[in-house]
Amino acid sequence: MAKNIGILTSGGDCPGLNAAIRGIGRAAQDYFKMNVIGFRDGFRGLVQDRTLTLDSGLLSGILTLGGTILGTSRDKPHRMPIGDKEMDMTSAIVETYKRHNLDCLVCIGGGGTQKNALRLKKSDLNIITLPKTIDNDIAKTDITIGFNTALGIATEAIDRLHSTATSHHRIIVVEVMGHRAGWLALGAGLAGGADVVLIPEIPYDIEKVAKAIRNRTHAGKRFSIVTVAEGSMSIDDSKRIGRLLREKEESGKKSEKARISRKLEEFHQSHVNHTLHLTRQLEELTGLESRLTILGHLQRGGTPSTVDRILATHLGTTCVALIEKEKYGVMLAVQNNKIIPVLLEEVAGMKKLVLNDDPWLESARHVGTVFGD
Repeated sequence: MAKNIGILTSGGDCPGLNAAIRGIGRAAQDYFKMNVIGFRDGFRGLVQDRTLTLDSGLLSGILTLGGTILGTSRDKPHRMPIGDKEMDMTSAIVETYKRHNLDCLVCIGGGGTQKNALRLKKSDLNIITLPKTIDNDIAKTDITIGFNTALGIATEAIDRLHSTATSHHRIIVVEVMGHRAGWLALGAGLAGGADVVLIPEIPYDIEKVAKAIRNRTHAGKRFSIVTVAEGSMSIDDSKRIGRLLREKEESGKKSEKARISRKLEEFHQSHVNHTLHLTRQLEELTGLESRLTILGHLQRGGTPSTVDRILATHLGTTCVALIEKEKYGVMLAVQNNKIIPVLLEEVAGMKKLVLNDDPWLESARHVGTVFGD
């Protein structure tokens, strides 16, 4: 009998999702003669059994489209908002899976999706995941769907800001996405020739950043470009967060843990505008006019790059080949230009961060990029 596949996209949108959906759908229907349905809006659509038949007509013409025709959400199966409560809807997902006689559910998503997929695997569902996120921070894979496109967008933005920076003798601060991992800021800064790059993995000293910019001015440089990941923080803030996390871990009282959690939440809320504060600090410390550009969701949108189209298609078709062989419970990872299956247990809850010996980081230091450390 023909196998039945379900597909969903979960978490933040990014370029290349439709290419992956198309790759899975085309390979499954045209080559392996399988049936394919999509679930709308991530795991919520799976709970509510809202489906979309992914026939050839629907798959046609979506390769170059950004976003996802299935829609997406950040809902978690075990903590799904229902009215004013959060409920564990795993049993409803299992019922939907069985109702459609699925042989496998393909979940395309980031770090949260990998954890959710592992929970469904433990509920005895056949699961395969594809890694996507513009942050490129999923463990065990060299690259994720969406990263290459976002990197190109961020780099082009820095290229365009060079001209206005030099015309007005300004400091231009560019905020890019990346809460915990600095791959996007590091890559765009390296490709765009940023003078300063601030990433979450390397807490910065604002005085060292300002000094580096003043040295550029004294050397006759007309401008400075500072690329900042949204999750970067100063050394003082990093120490404060570390101290709170240690206190929370060591505390044996539930009330004390709750109090520390509130403090952590307050910090993260106040940290939202930290790049604006950083820009003002640099203007005060250097005496140079400073301007901030926040790229925000521009990095998620638009047509996927050639690299992302190929990557997403390759991951999608390889996924269907694994389903044909009935190999489940894995994420498809890119390692040394090869796609290999990695157990979800080795991926879920893990982050791929920029390490001190990373080649990109080493190259950036060699060309004089300042990280504020």
